[in-house]
Amino acid sequence: MAKTEGILPIKLALTEGDYYTLWAPLWKEHGAEWQAFLGKGDHVFFFESPAQLLAYLKANPTHDLSSHPQWAAFQAGPADRVVPGPRDLYDVIGTPALLAERPSHDNVKGVARAFAVTQSLGNVASIAEVATFFASYSMLGNVERGSEHFAGENGFSEWSAIGRTVLKRWDGVVDKLDELVHTPSLNEAEVEVAQQDIDKAIADAKAEKERREQEAAAAAAAVDPYDESLWGTTGIDPIKIAIDGRVLYTLRTYVNNSPVFLGKFGEIRTFSNPKALLRWLVEHEDHDLARVATWPEVMDAVNGGTAEISVHRDNIYSFTGLTRDIAKGPKEVDTNQMRQAYELLADAADWADDDSLNSLLLANPGLQDYISYMLGAHSSYIPSAPYTDEAEGWKQLEESLTKRFSKV
Repeated sequence: MAKTEGILPIKLALTEGDYYTLWAPLWKEHGAEWQAFLGKGDHVFFFESPAQLLAYLKANPTHDLSSHPQWAAFQAGPADRVVPGPRDLYDVIGTPALLAERPSHDNVKGVARAFAVTQSLGNVASIAEVATFFASYSMLGNVERGSEHFAGENGFSEWSAIGRTVLKRWDGVVDKLDELVHTPSLNEAEVEVAQQDIDKAIADAKAEKERREQEAAAAAAAVDPYDESLWGTTGIDPIKIAIDGRVLYTLRTYVNNSPVFLGKFGEIRTFSNPKALLRWLVEHEDHDLARVATWPEVMDAVNGGTAEISVHRDNIYSFTGLTRDIAKGPKEVDTNQMRQAYELLADAADWADDDSLNSLLLANPGLQDYISYMLGAHSSYIPSAPYTDEAEGWKQLEESLTKRFSKV
């Protein structure tokens, strides 16, 4: 389904059934953090179907979310923008049942979602009982840590303790949420038209997906000359890297889905031109690629003088201007360029078998959120100016890569 970052269509399970609304979990404006639901005045609006929700939006341009910085983009989406995805179900009434089961990934995520939306509704609607409930039991926040937190005997005991707390106090919280339910008056004819619009949008999206899959299948079936080359048949690829004002060449392959570069001990052998790379190969054999099964085929061609460095377009990595563009703002960044660059950063760290990339991201969670947002991860995070920290963080990632390069 079509979604706009920052505004989420959600399905909320309460005592009387399932309701649909819009939720803006968190956004920053004028230095302050805000969260909101679709509503107006003292009311949060709940609807019995996505069609009712869409009909309301068509007929009522002014409400609590109309001032959200992403509202115009949300409204410009197709009609199925109001249809929640599989992960947008918030089973508030079913939370005790989830806690009665084992702390699996799905169960912990389900409880975390229910807690998050309940806290947000409590904050937006100023429900004292909700605020008191979460403030009184700090362990409730641990569900955000994921199922790994509840592994082992101690973890299961904590999961059970959360279950007992919810069993004792949750009904009162749910009762307060039930009191919030308010559905504004709607025109049934407009609801029917909205349902037709949603059905058409879903059908169009399905047709577009099928078209893309067909195109992808056709493209995959087309013969790429590179596949018949020395590099394509051996699975060892020349790669070209533009970074820090330089253009460098090296080799990389994958063994059991793990990257292997030309080099050893975490140092990647790089060269300023393809001929220098080939000359080095003739004289050196102590590197990680030498242990790859197809490496003898490469060296036969190199020693026979028939090998030529041919870089496939998928193996060209350009970092040029990325730091500058990040500093200017998200619209200035080429996301395909960033995605390719990040792939190389991750591969190099994986091959070197160190945790430098993860350490940098953990030390700078804002950069991690920024990269996830730019690469299309589903999140409520929205970048906001200035972008100096993001640019500086990305520069550090580039430096962590260039430190691995040798000079020959």
